[in-house]
Amino acid sequence: MSPFIIAIILSAALLHAIWNAIVKTAADRTTTLGLVALGQVLPGLVMIIWLPLPSMQSAPYIMISTIVHFGYYYLLGRAYQHGDLSVVYPIARGIVPALVSLWAFILLGEVLSLRVWIGIGLITTGILLSNWGALRSGIGKTALLLSLGTGFFISIYSLVDGVGVRLSGNTLSYWAWGAFLHIFIAGFIGWRKRSTLSQLPLNIWFVGIAGGMVSIIAYGLVLYAKNFAPLGAVSALRETSVIFATLIGFILLKEGNWKRRLGAAVLMTIGIIIIGLNA
Repeated sequence: MSPFIIAIILSAALLHAIWNAIVKTAADRTTTLGLVALGQVLPGLVMIIWLPLPSMQSAPYIMISTIVHFGYYYLLGRAYQHGDLSVVYPIARGIVPALVSLWAFILLGEVLSLRVWIGIGLITTGILLSNWGALRSGIGKTALLLSLGTGFFISIYSLVDGVGVRLSGNTLSYWAWGAFLHIFIAGFIGWRKRSTLSQLPLNIWFVGIAGGMVSIIAYGLVLYAKNFAPLGAVSALRETSVIFATLIGFILLKEGNWKRRLGAAVLMTIGIIIIGLNA
């Protein structure tokens, strides 16, 4: 893998951590998530105008992915109401490779190598280390469960999109329609928050929509990198975003226990890389 492609993937990881930090620091996280969804709809609309339609075989997968993304947004917003960025984000993103490997074993009969199981073990150890205080004292169990639920939904839409993209005949078109259909998520949240939307300051609108555009750019960078590097390696490097999220949580959000959380994020990242390179 060339240094340029590695830089592209690491940039995507950083951007993904940034938009999660935007949601975490928002006063109204539900509204902000709605604006993030809207920020994906706008460039998605432009792309579907110019790009050809994806194969009709992929249409059910695009719809299922949209529904699963709705659950993902809901759980993510709830998780950030109960836990720090540097706890929620590493768990939600860190368990995804392990879950995807599990789905592949159950649904496709793929046998995991010893190295992959070692990677899963490192991720599990990192999760326990990151939440050791919560597990020992009982504080933060809600955040832990919501984070795990968020990771579960991520693994489902990752699996759905993995199959859907292969059937689409055009990766960019599949990506564009997936982004545009966030309009249902943005519309639902907008309807629920309709009484307060007119009172939102312009800077909140800007930050939320910008967060959505950051999110779709991050995904686009990963998509570009997948044209030039093995998918497993790209996915593994993509999840180094847990390190960026931990650093943002410590440096900008002043979240405590940084040594333990950074150590946990490193363990999870090593596990993710092992899974990505050996699965």
